[in-house]
Amino acid sequence: QLQASGGGLVQAGGSLRLSCAASVRSFDSAAVGWFRQAPGEEREFVSAISWSGRRTSYADSVKGRFTISRDTEKNLVYLQMDSLKIEDTAVYYCAAQLGVAFTKVIADIGGYDYWGQGTQVTVSS
Repeated sequence: QLQASGGGLVQAGGSLRLSCAASVRSFDSAAVGWFRQAPGEEREFVSAISWSGRRTSYADSVKGRFTISRDTEKNLVYLQMDSLKIEDTAVYYCAAQLGVAFTKVIADIGGYDYWGQGTQVTVSS
């Protein structure tokens, strides 16, 4: 029900924009988050946005470099990633949770019921 796309290979300092699309009708009222998992590491929080779009949250490691946004008309959530670093290399996943408060952002991996397949982001030197 969730589809993450936009990953690829990019040089350090470059940019990528990930997209999360959903086939569920109520996606525009879902809190959405991005997580990532590097080889041998646990899945970690990257960014989240409320279903209103008015509140966002970022992991300290990406703050100031990544921007999360949503287009309710297109039923998409984006993760704009700028100034990419080698340590950003990971599989990126989007997740969604319905039935939450209008301004709630969810950074907890356990707070999401719906997950998409990941998209690989590889940052080279």
